[in-house]
Amino acid sequence: MHAVIPLYPRFTALDAVGPYTVLAFAPGWTVTFAAAQAGPVTDDRGSLTLAATASYADVPAPDVIVVPGGPGTLDVMEDEALVGWIRRAHEHARWTTSVCSGSLLLGAAGLLGGRRATTHWALLDLLRTFGAEPVSERVVEQGDIVTAAGVSAGIDMALTLLARAADPMTAQSVQLAIEYDPQPPFHAGSPATAPEGLAERALALIT
Repeated sequence: MHAVIPLYPRFTALDAVGPYTVLAFAPGWTVTFAAAQAGPVTDDRGSLTLAATASYADVPAPDVIVVPGGPGTLDVMEDEALVGWIRRAHEHARWTTSVCSGSLLLGAAGLLGGRRATTHWALLDLLRTFGAEPVSERVVEQGDIVTAAGVSAGIDMALTLLARAADPMTAQSVQLAIEYDPQPPFHAGSPATAPEGLAERALALIT
């Protein structure tokens, strides 16, 4: 199985690295970071750079597409090099997935019409722009499209996908290998559980 993660300026690192870690640990899987041109791509914090080892043209037909999100998403919504690649590669892929605002790029590629989908809680309503039904869930499976909520949900999505693509035991083995056993110190990871007024402070960190 070959998974491709497209990178673009100001992507969120965990959106890409979380699923990469899960899928790269899976037996028989390879994961490639791609961009319009091979080379370094810097994340939204400006201090972490990942190397795209392939261009979009080099990877026209992956088995799995994982589109990360980040503040840079809105800047590339009309980037035909990226959006066009997603649209074309989807025709060959077994699964097309996204993390966080990456689902907006799936929408821009015309892949979410009539489907349930999720994204970061602050952007859920934007999914309606693409004819999708916004769903406030951690992972949403809709046939060959799987979307994940914000940032850390990409790990959940990748494990969910791995269970489908291989089997639950493989997914659980990877989960144990990476010791993914979330025990957050606060119940503040969702607007439904966060203290009053925290959403505004959180938004200031990501805009």
